Amino acid sequence: MALGFFALAIFLFLGLDSEDGYASYATASTSEGVEVTYGSVLKLTHERSKFRLHSHDVPYGSGSGQQSVTGFPNVDDANSYWIVRPQMGASAKQGDTIKSGTIIRLQHMRTRKWLHSHLHASPISGNLEVSCFGGESESDTGDYWRLLIEGSGKTWRQDQRIRLQHVDTNGYLHSHDKKYSRIAGGQQEVCGIREKRADNVWLAAEGAYLPITESK
Repeated sequence: MALGFFALAIFLFLGLDSEDGYASYATASTSEGVEVTYGSVLKLTHERSKFRLHSHDVPYGSGSGQQSVTGFPNVDDANSYWIVRPQMGASAKQGDTIKSGTIIRLQHMRTRKWLHSHLHASPISGNLEVSCFGGESESDTGDYWRLLIEGSGKTWRQDQRIRLQHVDTNGYLHSHDKKYSRIAGGQQEVCGIREKRADNVWLAAEGAYLPITESK
């Protein structure tokens, strides 16, 4: 685990710039309850199943044919890291905190594609498909997710229960115990569902959290 965090820190140092030319991160293993800020790199844990939100360079065999998104059972997998980004055109910058109700994007760290949804049917349950789409210079409103914090919290922290509601379809990011048997054998389906359910709840888990930007 320590080696994984070290490799992640090196990646962040080389790949993510801050205003001062470097970035200082707090790892989740030592900083439970820290603020989730723009530029942070994290894993999202499905509360009920404990599977991590995951993607890999494998397309769906149906629906959109875009890069697949699944729930992954193991903690140590680099394909489960996501970078927290603001919506296009927003004035937010790295290190800013994120309030409940804010529209965000999640960029898959390994493939640089965006967590995405649309009206295509998901492969197993026939709900709204969730995929990865686009790239550094290609993003649209299908990549927009509204952060909804459960409970009284106003800004996103690592220990808070959250839902992510897709802006275009109103579907909540969802997973369940329906598993793939072939290409992604043992991995859970991730999809969108328009009703609030217990299986819509996620928590920020392992990762590197960019400290809050101080006001000047």
